[in-house]
Amino acid sequence: MAIEEPKFEVIESDGPFEIRHYAPTLIAETLVEGDMDEASNKGFRLIADFIFGNNQVAPSSGNEKIAMTAPVTVEPQSAKMAMTAPVTVEPQSDAPNVKSAKIWRVNFVMPSQYTLASIPKPKNNAVSLREVPSKYFAVLKYSGFNTLSNVQAKTQEAMGWALKKNLTIVGTPQLSRYDPPWTLPMFRRNEIMVEVLAPKQ
Repeated sequence: MAIEEPKFEVIESDGPFEIRHYAPTLIAETLVEGDMDEASNKGFRLIADFIFGNNQVAPSSGNEKIAMTAPVTVEPQSAKMAMTAPVTVEPQSDAPNVKSAKIWRVNFVMPSQYTLASIPKPKNNAVSLREVPSKYFAVLKYSGFNTLSNVQAKTQEAMGWALKKNLTIVGTPQLSRYDPPWTLPMFRRNEIMVEVLAPKQ
């Protein structure tokens, strides 16, 4: 069965790099503490628990299984934030050090059939739902394992390419993973995604 992915348009392609324009999406997200691997595992379990049925379908008391989508995205956070507040990311001109990050936002894009009004609500208040507007990203595609040093190097590479293209970086770089953990390294699909302002025409 094909897994749904977020919709986007490729604006420019340059080897492993792309500039993409993403359509608005609905995400389920959670903030977790730990290093990158710990946070990824904790966050994945929390959101998987929500989509596999730990949710409430209004107005009934039943629950609903939500289809799995790809990718799973992790993003380092500089401070712990309340899940009820909007998540605000300060613009950055330098790659964050993923080795020292201890708080991460993990998110899944929800299937496109749902809106914020129609999607079942999480029963666990560690998981929240949020609408994300249309955005532009500079993206670096690569395969292999996501060690901390490799993710840091790829992040710096993606941000360097974005700056070389005169793109204005406005968000914290994100790691997106598309494959289950048993996928062989050479077949893994990983991406570093850096939010940027719309490219000048």
